[in-house]
Amino acid sequence: MPPTLTRALALALLAGHGSLALAQAPVTPPTPGCDVCATWNADQVPFRIFGNTYYVGVKGLSSVLVTSPQGHVLIDGGLPESAPKIIANIGTLGFRIEDVKLILNSHGHIDHAGGLAELQRRSNALVAASPSAALDLASGEVGPDDPQYHALPKYPPVKDMRLARDGGRFNVGPVNLTAHATPGHTPGGLSWTWQSCDGPRCLNMVYADSLNAVSRPGFKFSASSEYPNAVDDLRHSFERLEKLPCDVLISAHPEASQLFERLEASATAGSEAFIDPQACRAYVAAARTVLESRLEQEKQE
Repeated sequence: MPPTLTRALALALLAGHGSLALAQAPVTPPTPGCDVCATWNADQVPFRIFGNTYYVGVKGLSSVLVTSPQGHVLIDGGLPESAPKIIANIGTLGFRIEDVKLILNSHGHIDHAGGLAELQRRSNALVAASPSAALDLASGEVGPDDPQYHALPKYPPVKDMRLARDGGRFNVGPVNLTAHATPGHTPGGLSWTWQSCDGPRCLNMVYADSLNAVSRPGFKFSASSEYPNAVDDLRHSFERLEKLPCDVLISAHPEASQLFERLEASATAGSEAFIDPQACRAYVAAARTVLESRLEQEKQE
């Protein structure tokens, strides 16, 4: 069956502090053909960011747990081999994977969606993704409009999804999260916002999708027939993200929001170290610089 038809049918169907825990996590075979995956998937002790928001991901790939007495929300699932570590990290913090009721996705690349199938199997949670990303998740690979098409390994496909559209709201008990379309890195990128409270103090939390202009060899952001809106999408996403209420930023790759530098500072400053109302603007500024550099490079080719 042609890939485009397969994806169309899939969309139609979709629409209807833990060194011990880390050591005990089952071993999943590493992703083949990915030189950086072992570095990304290095062990990371989980930690509280603010209120009911916790980092439970691996060293180079964010996964965030937002908790409530009625159940929890997990954002992103890392690589296939990240899933056992995420589950172990959740347990280290005193929570259970079985109490995760909703799993949200940023985009359909293997480094953020590869572990979703196993996390869903262990939790029986619903997975929510954008219409474009849901097609990726259903097949376990990105489509031809993705800048990294055919440059990424396949991963286990995901079932039982709900489509998350721009402005869509998802809740588990008192936890309410909003989806924000931030395409460009992929056609279906989503960022997520919610509030976390510590006593009477509540902060605006942002989980920002990747916004960097990277691609397979031969793809041009400035001249792509497969994704002709790539540059416009990125620029629109920059504007969207920098205007969001943003007290605490967590990026899909933690180093892009200096998360571990903030963690180190929290040893003395506590949760205040994670608070930076300018963080979203700084994140966008860096991504904007990457895009303009990429476009200038494409002019020279």
